[in-house]
Amino acid sequence: DQTFIRHALVLRVRAMLRRPRPEGAAESHRLTAGSLVVDTNAREVWLDESRVELTRTEFELLLALITQPGTAKSRRELITQVWGDEWLGDEHLVDVHIGNLRRKIHDDPADPRFIHTVRGVGYKLRSVQ
Repeated sequence: DQTFIRHALVLRVRAMLRRPRPEGAAESHRLTAGSLVVDTNAREVWLDESRVELTRTEFELLLALITQPGTAKSRRELITQVWGDEWLGDEHLVDVHIGNLRRKIHDDPADPRFIHTVRGVGYKLRSVQ
C-alpha cells in the first residue's frame, strides 16, 4: 500500500533529522578514539590505518558512541539515534549489532579497548585521547 510506504518514509526522514550531529562537523569530519578514526563525511572507519567495512547500522551505532565518548548510552537512546523514535521491538537488537561492530574493530568484550558495556544501562565508548 503506497500510503503506508509514504508514511514510513516520512517517519524515517523525521527521525534522521532529529539525530544529533557532532559539534564542529563542518570544520572537522574525523572523530578519533585512540587508533579508531571515524570519517563522518566519507562515512568510513579506520582502525590502525586499515579501513573497516561496516554496515549502515554499525556505522550509526559507532557514530552515536564516538560523538559523546565516556557517556553511557542506554539501548533506547541508541535505538532512537539509529532507528528513530517510532521503532518498536526488542531493545536487545542493539546487543547483536554492537557484537558485530566489536568483532569488526577487534574489540574484545572481556577486555575492551573501545566499546564498554555499562551493566543494566547499555554502552559507552571509552574516552581515549
